[in-house]
Amino acid sequence: MTASETHSHAFDQAITLTAKGDNLFAGEVGDRYQNMVGPFGGLTAATLLNAALQHPERIGEPVSLTINFAGPVQPGAFDIEALPLRTNRSTQHWLLLQRQDGEVVTSGTAFFATRRETWSEQQQPMPHAPAANSLPQLVRGERNWFANYDFRYVSGLFNPSRSDTNPSEADTETLLWTRDHPARPLDFASLTALGDVFAPRIFHRRQRFTPAGTVSLTHYFHADAAQLAAAGDRHLLGHARATRMHNNYSDQIAHLWSDDGQLLLTTTQVAYFKE
Repeated sequence: MTASETHSHAFDQAITLTAKGDNLFAGEVGDRYQNMVGPFGGLTAATLLNAALQHPERIGEPVSLTINFAGPVQPGAFDIEALPLRTNRSTQHWLLLQRQDGEVVTSGTAFFATRRETWSEQQQPMPHAPAANSLPQLVRGERNWFANYDFRYVSGLFNPSRSDTNPSEADTETLLWTRDHPARPLDFASLTALGDVFAPRIFHRRQRFTPAGTVSLTHYFHADAAQLAAAGDRHLLGHARATRMHNNYSDQIAHLWSDDGQLLLTTTQVAYFKE
């Protein structure tokens, strides 16, 4: 995919920001990535990160990102304030605020750093899975944003139309291959969005839809830009599960690997659910 083709991709159009002043960017929410209430949370997270990525004072690359969804993001215009709170020789701390009509709808913090080569080890191996191309692509149309991703499930597909699944025996784990659709070279913004493609774990455990939504998510980036570029536009393997659901809130922990087994992202989140 050429540079011009990348910029014409629906994802890049959706996270486009225009500099509006010191530490301030303007954007607009469209229809392509709409979810149940507002846009797909992964897209919102990627948009906030993009403000720091294109900030003229940015140093290094993202190491961690935390996004808190304070309220519904409505279609139409928004502003993002990207404030570098402190910059050291090789590290940088960010405050990210998304506003609509003067009210904060999403807040976030990010930590950037200039990575240096050191001893390295990967403690979380990639699960065994059939090759992505050997599995069928799942096409779903319940939400607009689904059309922008290629899903190929290894296990843990939530399908409320099936009658042969016993809810008492269901678990919260999902293993799948995924990437942008159409395929797009991986970078920090797209990896941020891909880290949130997993359905709420309560759906899987209860085997039915229930009101639910992410309240806060945190991404830990294990790779640098060169490693993401090496992953190209190929599928990533993702694994997600919950560890506890209690009194309206559930956690989720997930990992994403490149197809050659490199762990690229660890992500955790807290989601609200109603029963």
